[in-house]
Amino acid sequence: MQVLVTGSSGLIGSEAVEFYDREGHQVTGVDNNMRAEFFGKAGDTTWNLHRLKEKTSRFEHCNIDIRDRAQLSDLFQSKHFDLIIHCAAQPSHDKACQIPLLDFEVNALGTINLLETARQFCPEAVFIHMSTNKVYGDAPNEVPRIETEKRYDYANADDYHGIAETCRIDQCLHSLFGASKTAADVVAQEYGRYFGMKVGIFRGGCLTGPSHSGVELHGFLSYLVKVAVTGGTYKVFGYQGKQVRDNIHSYDVIQAFEAFRRNPQPGEVYNLGGGRDNSVSILEAFDLIENLTGHKVNWVYVDQNRIGDHICYISDLRKLKSHFSEWQITWNLTNILQEMIAAEQERYGSV
Repeated sequence: MQVLVTGSSGLIGSEAVEFYDREGHQVTGVDNNMRAEFFGKAGDTTWNLHRLKEKTSRFEHCNIDIRDRAQLSDLFQSKHFDLIIHCAAQPSHDKACQIPLLDFEVNALGTINLLETARQFCPEAVFIHMSTNKVYGDAPNEVPRIETEKRYDYANADDYHGIAETCRIDQCLHSLFGASKTAADVVAQEYGRYFGMKVGIFRGGCLTGPSHSGVELHGFLSYLVKVAVTGGTYKVFGYQGKQVRDNIHSYDVIQAFEAFRRNPQPGEVYNLGGGRDNSVSILEAFDLIENLTGHKVNWVYVDQNRIGDHICYISDLRKLKSHFSEWQITWNLTNILQEMIAAEQERYGSV
């Protein structure tokens, strides 16, 4: 099988590269390290590309910009792909307002470029689009909540499992990142529903793992672990640090993709996160990391919350599990943190 992975030096992309290489498939990775342009040196993914080249045997890297249709056309004419995993993106909720045109070009234009090129050259390929829970904007904040000592949670039993795919995606505040990803999400659905292509849309919660190049503006758990290990100071933006996210290991993300590849559902959307069991507030994450490292996390509080930020977000995984009964979460939150702490200590040393 010929596999194309965009954003192949990023967290999910690199996990996909390793998985399909191990499975014996030919893997082409597209990544031009724009993360370094977005976030500077801290976001540079060159280290991960080097790691992939050392660990894989059937991986070819291509320095291609997904905004360039001519480059994509040349690539698709040279190889017939059976599976396309599209992870390349400008990923920051906060950064987008500083670079609105670039954000939209990468997230929306880049996505339709890939979809249309796939339709022209390999329309039978399975196409997996990595979307985000930010397509819901701040609509999830309308769900009634309760406040406890260290977290917010849903007030009503009917909301226990979290936010479902039926949550609206318009008439709410998204951030420009959320808007560009919504455009990409909807056009990906359309290529599945209108053209009948095998397109699946996965709306990620907090995706994480040791290959994440977390920065302050993106990558909550990865960046927090990096700060804790190196002795830096973490900024908590609003909501008293009680805002909640559900976290999923990159391995479990790829297993969801693989379940879809085996049984594609054209144009379907799925929420993909750690679910309730892997949900954690920032304050609770501090406690977990301090228990695992034996060191206090240095942090300061910024009273202004991020614009359009989710107060409590847990991915409702019931639709995904009903369509793909073989899929389940295999990495719990403690194991995720242990692996990430060990990786950051190896990379940076520890305080």
